[in-house]
Amino acid sequence: MKKIFFASVFILSIFSCGDTRQQNKPIVENAIDNAESSVSGSFESYRGDNLIDKTYSELIKNDKKLKALDEKIFNSQQESRKVINAYEEIISKSESFYREAENAAKSITDSLTKNQIEKDIQSSKDQYSLKISGINMLITRINQNNADMNSLYTAFKIRKTLPEIEKYQKAHPLKTDSLDQFINKQNQLLEELKKLK
Repeated sequence: MKKIFFASVFILSIFSCGDTRQQNKPIVENAIDNAESSVSGSFESYRGDNLIDKTYSELIKNDKKLKALDEKIFNSQQESRKVINAYEEIISKSESFYREAENAAKSITDSLTKNQIEKDIQSSKDQYSLKISGINMLITRINQNNADMNSLYTAFKIRKTLPEIEKYQKAHPLKTDSLDQFINKQNQLLEELKKLK
């Protein structure tokens, strides 16, 4: 059994060493045509990045209108973060104060004073909640607008880049010659292995 195994390995290594030098070049040459698409660099340098964004960024390099649109959307997102952050910082400090006040009130030993302070805290908290309810609704609206903008822009980018992947596919038609040649090599080797005793 060991002899058959070693003989098989030996024959495989002889075939693979002898034939790879001859067959590698035609396999590479026959796999694709080497024509270029307009943004083929995006596809050639693909390393797990977002191909849609990468292809779209190649497209906007040569299109002033697309570049201006991309900058508008980016600036809008940045500005919305700054605007919201300013409000959320104030709201967050107020909420933190109320939490600390409620915890501190628990340490008051006089029950009448404790009850009165807890009522005062709750009253102030309720008034503040009413005051900021409109602001919270506006912040929610801004966040929803950002999400809608992202969705619509993503759909637009996909529509714009679909023709580019199609150009790339046409420029790189996959031929079957190399696959057929390799299958023939495998079949020959399989036949030789079947004849081994």
